[in-house]
Amino acid sequence: MEILVHNGLTVKNACKIVGISRSRYYALKKQKTENKIIKKTMDAELIDKIKEIKEHHPFWGYRRIHAWLLHREKIEIGKKKVLSIMREHNLLVKQVIHKAKRVPQRSKPKADRPNQYWGIDMTKFLVSSVGWVYLVIVLDWYTKKIVGWDLSLRSRSLEWKKALDMAIVREFPTGVRGKGLRLISDNGSQPTSSSFMNDMVTLGIEQIFTSYDNPKGNADTERMMRTIKEEVIWLNEFSSYDEAKRTIESWIEEDYNKKYIHSVLGYKSPIEFEEAYYKEHFKEAA
Repeated sequence: MEILVHNGLTVKNACKIVGISRSRYYALKKQKTENKIIKKTMDAELIDKIKEIKEHHPFWGYRRIHAWLLHREKIEIGKKKVLSIMREHNLLVKQVIHKAKRVPQRSKPKADRPNQYWGIDMTKFLVSSVGWVYLVIVLDWYTKKIVGWDLSLRSRSLEWKKALDMAIVREFPTGVRGKGLRLISDNGSQPTSSSFMNDMVTLGIEQIFTSYDNPKGNADTERMMRTIKEEVIWLNEFSSYDEAKRTIESWIEEDYNKKYIHSVLGYKSPIEFEEAYYKEHFKEAA
């Protein structure tokens, strides 16, 4: 008995019409089935990969997931495909829409080279065995690299200076005076203290303070602090100060500075972007 394939046509007649042999027809049919199986397997592996990324980065949306797959995992995939998978499997981040406040704002400084503008800021979080701990970071606004940081049980200007000292030793081994560095901060008690401001004068670092009517003044640093909360602080329940310090140090030095991709950096990590800048800069100078 002949098998009907379409509109009453038998396999034999259908093959005759399109000019292929029946063996070729069955081979193509088998190949199509195998391709469906391969595609299904690949889709399943992709879904597992996206779920794995979301497990470690629950606050990432589909754009950052897509960027990571494309630029870190080297998986050629479209942004719409990632969005479709994440929507189907309920992996999208729920967005909170805030009503815009139409108030005049001054523009924030814009860096055009490394070590031109640094931002400094602090956040605190609870560690069950010791209480509040305070994290200070220093961010290079051009490379987005965390150049200095300090985790402490206190929030004095001394701890802010420790974070800044780390950054200066790393980025200005021959001294910072005369290098045109500007430090941006809010008007908190630490960066406006006499001891801190006197040290900045001694080091030749110009301080820039954000004003109450210019909330975007230190926006890059504040956004970086939120990233630390999303990627580290909110995902862990630290049992000790030492555990918190080890985890934050590992994330900053290994995961963030070396691997974390930024769209504004051409999907490079801060260190990759910095290295590319100096490579190009030295090439032009040669």
